Amino acid sequence: MAMKIVILSILFFIVPILSYKPVVLIHGVMTGSASMELIKLRIEEQHPGTIVYNVNRFESWSSLETMWHQVLEIGMDIANISSRHPDGINLIGYSQGGLIARGIVETFPNVSVSTFISLSSPQAGQYGAGFLHLVFPGLVKDTVYELFYSRVGQHTSVGNYWNDPYHQSLYESYSVYLPYINNHLPQFGYYNANETIIEMKAQDIYVEDKIGLRTLDETGRLHVVTVPGVNHFNWHMNMSIVDDYLLPFLD
Repeated sequence: MAMKIVILSILFFIVPILSYKPVVLIHGVMTGSASMELIKLRIEEQHPGTIVYNVNRFESWSSLETMWHQVLEIGMDIANISSRHPDGINLIGYSQGGLIARGIVETFPNVSVSTFISLSSPQAGQYGAGFLHLVFPGLVKDTVYELFYSRVGQHTSVGNYWNDPYHQSLYESYSVYLPYINNHLPQFGYYNANETIIEMKAQDIYVEDKIGLRTLDETGRLHVVTVPGVNHFNWHMNMSIVDDYLLPFLD
């Protein structure tokens, strides 16, 4: 009897360590895998035994290559990872990486994702001066549509998800990425033509359940988290964010 108790105790201790699903991390625009190391190390520390894959493709200026190119290349890598883990993987995409991750989830049926975490990612598209000046310091948001909504501009990743509320017809005509993964609908908790934010649940993409958001929400599988005081460039570097809002969702 004593031996059985010891064995059960050992099994009880080992099983949780080995039960965590692998995690794949995708970095943001103009950065690389090094920017995701804090998350990787924290997961490995708090969830011992977790295999963490930190994508190192399309780093720095290469992150400006077209979104579909990145989805295809990174998607094939993740499909190979997924094939080795048939019980599913957890996928975390930061900033532009979140849009790449969603494109992979939607277009690679052989990738089995248990949990997808979109970390400070412009799922509605990007619009605003702060982000633009980081990537293209010589351009302004009021006129950059002239570049992005052209064949030349669509050869950049940012142009593929730039969503100007004042030029929606051009966005829908030229953008080769975001309208497609959003089922041709431009809003996702975004701006109207007066730059007033429209909440996600008021948008057709949610109301009409075009990509399954409402279904996920109604079944308790969609979690939208807003943390005051945390800016875009700090989400993946903030230990409290990792501990409080990432780790609990990684089974």
